[in-house]
Amino acid sequence: DLSLLRFISAELTRGYFLEHDEAKYTERRERVYTCMRIPKELEKLMFFGIFLCLDAFLYIFTLLPLRVFLAMFRFIALPFYGLRDRRLLQPAQVCDMLKGVILVICYFMMHYVDYSMMYHLIRGQSVIKLYIIYNMLEVADRLFSSFGQDILDALYWTATEPKERKRAHIGVIPHFLMAVMYVFLHAILIMVQATTLNVAFNSHNKSLLTIMMSNNFVEIKGSVFKKFEKNNLFQMSNSDIKERFTNYVLLLIVCLRNMEQFSWNPDHLWVLFPDVCMVVASEIAVDTVKHAFITKFNDITADVYSEYRASLAFDLVSSRQKNAYTDYSDSVSRRMGFIPLPLAVLLIRVITSSIKVQGVLAYICVVLFYCGLISFKVLNSIVLLGKSCQYVKEAKMEEKLFNPILTATPGKPAGKQQSMFKSTQAGKPTDENGSASVTSQPVHQKENAPPLLITSNSDQFLTTPDGEEKDISQDSSELKHRSAKKDLLEIDRFTICGNRID
Repeated sequence: DLSLLRFISAELTRGYFLEHDEAKYTERRERVYTCMRIPKELEKLMFFGIFLCLDAFLYIFTLLPLRVFLAMFRFIALPFYGLRDRRLLQPAQVCDMLKGVILVICYFMMHYVDYSMMYHLIRGQSVIKLYIIYNMLEVADRLFSSFGQDILDALYWTATEPKERKRAHIGVIPHFLMAVMYVFLHAILIMVQATTLNVAFNSHNKSLLTIMMSNNFVEIKGSVFKKFEKNNLFQMSNSDIKERFTNYVLLLIVCLRNMEQFSWNPDHLWVLFPDVCMVVASEIAVDTVKHAFITKFNDITADVYSEYRASLAFDLVSSRQKNAYTDYSDSVSRRMGFIPLPLAVLLIRVITSSIKVQGVLAYICVVLFYCGLISFKVLNSIVLLGKSCQYVKEAKMEEKLFNPILTATPGKPAGKQQSMFKSTQAGKPTDENGSASVTSQPVHQKENAPPLLITSNSDQFLTTPDGEEKDISQDSSELKHRSAKKDLLEIDRFTICGNRID
């Protein structure tokens, strides 16, 4: 018999037992712990990636001028020593010369852009119009970065391509003009971004700065509720690293311009300090919330950021090898979409216009500052290389340094390349025609080969004999986790991952 009294009594005295659904509640608790670990693991990745970007950025100011000087000395002194090689300059020296010439040309072209006129033109616009302009500039910056590295790579390859091959390009000079135009336009774009941020700093009611910072939280809405795999999250992480480092350089430019206007009064620096802290804090908060909920909704553990950091470290260590395909700064540019040339052009233009060098003492200070900058760059490179070797060793990826994973190329499907890699691992480096594979190590490298390294867990899947296929099918979940680790290294390094996160 049902009655109101019995219903109320049952509601007050009924019980339930959470241990009957232990797996579900344990998983929920682990999700909470994962979200609590995300800020620490993410900032470790960001810290390492920002110093990678800083190393590539300082390379433009420190080692690149010295390398250009050495290349010019080789070119000038070549008639005195005779032509011992078929090439006048090595491919790396040609690329350095092109970077130096582009940097100088774009620097002189930037003198025709009036920063003061641009500042007053932007300041006269309404707040809503500036908000729309700033959003458009962010989109344009990603598009420029995506296509810009392709333009620079096309120029480097056109200038260093072996001459015996049939010509299949429009020539070095058209590619060079395209690269100069790209760097100049991208530098102007970044200048407009810095000017807009400077106007927001100098506005009295700070409404524009508040609106621009709230724009970062709109980014959470556009990315949190999307489906993300580990590779897509890796691309987004690279993009966030590049964006944060670019914002730091923009803040430096804004502070330099403001300090110049106030005759380098140190008291004005404390006026700018709260706004700078607000910009940095909003970036950190947005990245933390965004990555925390992306990992929660897609069941990704916090340990994935250690894999991302190991992948970036692998790029740095592999670029230090004697037979490396590219410079590590170019590798960072392709991974993160960070191209240092336009940003360096703008920073040099702002520094030379803000700081006047007059007198012998001033030039001595400039030389000492340059020597200190070189010392800091070398120290940063040494520390990064040491930490990268540590991360690669912890991830057990040392064997991949000597047996590199092949990436898919436009002219050959990925399946054939993976089969070639399997045969290389088994000690029979043959291609589809049965001839020796080009991915095998040269003979002189085998003579000086180091002792056997620790076998990576992700390599065991590729080197498993055919007779053990039944065991593989039984441990499919474990192999799925192993194969996911190698996916990060199989991402095409000529793809700018920081700008494609779909």
